[in-house]
Amino acid sequence: MDEFLKKLHKYEIRIRKAVNSQMRGSFSSVFKGTGLEFSDLRTYQYGDDVRAIDWNVSSKGHGTFVKIFREEKDQTVFFVVDVSASQEVGTADRSKLDTTKEVCGILATSAMREASHVGLYCFSDKKEKYLKPSNSMKHGYQLIMSLFKLQPESVRTNLADALLFTLNILKRKSVVFLVSDFIDAGYEHNLKALARKHDLVVVHMYDRRETSLPRLGIIPVYDTESRRMVWINTSSRSFREQQRQTFRESQQQLERLCRQYNANYVALDAQEDYVPKLIDLFRVRKAK
Repeated sequence: MDEFLKKLHKYEIRIRKAVNSQMRGSFSSVFKGTGLEFSDLRTYQYGDDVRAIDWNVSSKGHGTFVKIFREEKDQTVFFVVDVSASQEVGTADRSKLDTTKEVCGILATSAMREASHVGLYCFSDKKEKYLKPSNSMKHGYQLIMSLFKLQPESVRTNLADALLFTLNILKRKSVVFLVSDFIDAGYEHNLKALARKHDLVVVHMYDRRETSLPRLGIIPVYDTESRRMVWINTSSRSFREQQRQTFRESQQQLERLCRQYNANYVALDAQEDYVPKLIDLFRVRKAK
């Protein structure tokens, strides 16, 4: 645990320094949402921004109305973390789940320094761990401890249910970090709903073996979620091309979905240094 905390602290300082020097601004902007939440309606007055007009209400024929917003004082940063068995793919020293825990730990540490409330939901096809958003340092330490020690009870994934749980539990607009390998189906509808309601950041975790296996001939491969062994020919040209194509199409579809609903998207290789990509992500968010 001590080594884990030291690593989080080291990476968090590295990211903070890079963000502050390269973007010439406060690191707090990384975790800010829109900064505004809906408060009320009033009639349109000359000089109002036409983008604030509520067209749904105005179309009822009782006048033209604009939305009034108030500044959010207490920003919530919420982490939705996939801990299913497919996240165990990787090397003996480093799996996707190991990198996922590190990335969430670093972001949570940073968010606690800058934001008011931080919460956590870890899922497989069931609720593995839920920590209600809070802003105390004791709560922050508990969150990181929970991430580090978590041993999932189920091996399967149900991303759609996890997104639905998040939609139901978060009543106010929040910054939501969704970290998963997205090896699942049928979650798109709930992902769109989450992106519409919250400031969504999608972190797509993958391992390079999922995009290109080494040429080892015919080998057994164990599916950690279905608990089945299958034999594949890793030297087959058609298999290798199909593997790359499947991953590429899945990634492009997810990225397109995020862009369409104004969510941030970043893909992280679990075996590489993820700090530069996180800094790029923060640069995009600051310009948002």
